[in-house]
Amino acid sequence: MKKYLFLFLFPLSLLAHLNIAVSYPYIGALTKAIGGDHIETVVLAKGNWDPHFIVPRPSLIAKVRNADALIMNGGQLEIGWLPPLLNRAGNPKSMPNAPTFLNLSHHVELINKPSSVDRKEGDIHPDGNPHFHLDPQNILVLANVIKKFLISIDGEHKAVYEKNYADFLGMWQKKLGMWQEKMANKKGLKVIQFHDNLAYFNKAYGLKNIGTIEPLPGIPPSSKHTMAIIELIKKENPCCILHDVYHATKTAEFISEKTGIKIVLMPHDIEALEEIQDLASLFDYLTGAIR
Repeated sequence: MKKYLFLFLFPLSLLAHLNIAVSYPYIGALTKAIGGDHIETVVLAKGNWDPHFIVPRPSLIAKVRNADALIMNGGQLEIGWLPPLLNRAGNPKSMPNAPTFLNLSHHVELINKPSSVDRKEGDIHPDGNPHFHLDPQNILVLANVIKKFLISIDGEHKAVYEKNYADFLGMWQKKLGMWQEKMANKKGLKVIQFHDNLAYFNKAYGLKNIGTIEPLPGIPPSSKHTMAIIELIKKENPCCILHDVYHATKTAEFISEKTGIKIVLMPHDIEALEEIQDLASLFDYLTGAIR
């Protein structure tokens, strides 16, 4: 009797949630901010993992199989792990041609697109650099895209998604001003990276990446290349090495010992570091890390 009374007081339409699988934590946070109580997000990759290399475990297959929709980063960032996961899950709602599938990279302008693709150049992305979410201006673009996507698959709650988007927009625009002020005196600063995952962040704030510890994308640093980076640092005097959290810092530490340059850990996603628990704190950290 209590069960039927519960259903009477709370109609099924209010109890139901859209179960949306997303490839990375930042997408989950953004989708939840817009979707609110009407969706549940299932994040496939953890924030401290290398986003290029995710093991398609059986638990992930089950998550995709039970999803009502799927949102991916795109730009071939997931090329090594998401397609086999989708195939094994066999969920028509998560297939690329389904109306319940969203590829975010199709809605932003990708930079650093190679003129030609050759495996001799390392693990390059033919569509351009896929780490576009690290430009905070792009977060607004992605929020609008996700809002429209949610409305397209759940028009009943359009007003809710519109309001949540408006609230997020107001909050994010205030944050953009704060981050711009924090980074204003960093424009023109030279940096070294391990991997060029901060290309959009650097472009947004005028930082100049002059070299990477990787000789080519996805290729471990050789002794010869490491010595070349040391000579480059001595010549150009960059401020620091901006290092991701998922590659070992051994080579960067060696370079630091030889040149005195400092290493700055730069998280790429939510929970990449323990203190990064949401999208705002990700950019709070990034804009405050370079001193």
